[in-house]
Amino acid sequence: MSKFTLPALNYSFDALEPHIDQTTMEIHHGKHHQAYVDKLNAALEGNEELQSKSLEELLSNLGDVPENIRTAVRNNGGGHLNHSLFWEVIAPAGESNEPSGQLEKAMDQAFGSFDGFKQEFAQAAAARFGSGWAWLIVNSKGELEVTSTLNQDNPVMDGQRAILGLDVWEHAYYLNYQNRRPEYIESFFNIINWDAVAKNFESAQNN
Repeated sequence: MSKFTLPALNYSFDALEPHIDQTTMEIHHGKHHQAYVDKLNAALEGNEELQSKSLEELLSNLGDVPENIRTAVRNNGGGHLNHSLFWEVIAPAGESNEPSGQLEKAMDQAFGSFDGFKQEFAQAAAARFGSGWAWLIVNSKGELEVTSTLNQDNPVMDGQRAILGLDVWEHAYYLNYQNRRPEYIESFFNIINWDAVAKNFESAQNN
């Protein structure tokens, strides 16, 4: 059966500097994310039925996963899905832009403005106690919403579709920002790939 694999990046490890430093990227992608992939594959070893499912299928139906591996699938499957989205929605600062088209309209409707979104997203990311993620999701009504999750949980576990995510585990920023999480969050807005987020939004609207 096929195994989950670490996705390649669309940019070099140093391409996000000064917002995310090269060493952090090398460790975050090659060590942390790789570990989630390896542990997920180990948990699913020998279970062909589960190995044939997508990450989204596994995580949205955790009750169907045997209890003895459920926590491992939740944590490591979530870690794999979350990081795969994270790498996709960031890009070098020179390639970053602002929301446009249908995404911009939906953002204005949900948050009043782009600045309104940034304020709510930054607040959610800063307020997440301990380790976790901040998200821009499409909820069950098809509307944009900002939320956050603990550890490596993903909104798909609650039937929602994440289109943008920010990792606020300390491993994502501590080398460069130490305990200054709000500074890391503010810097994140300089490297969001809004074209990728718009594609995720369109896909979520159509499903």
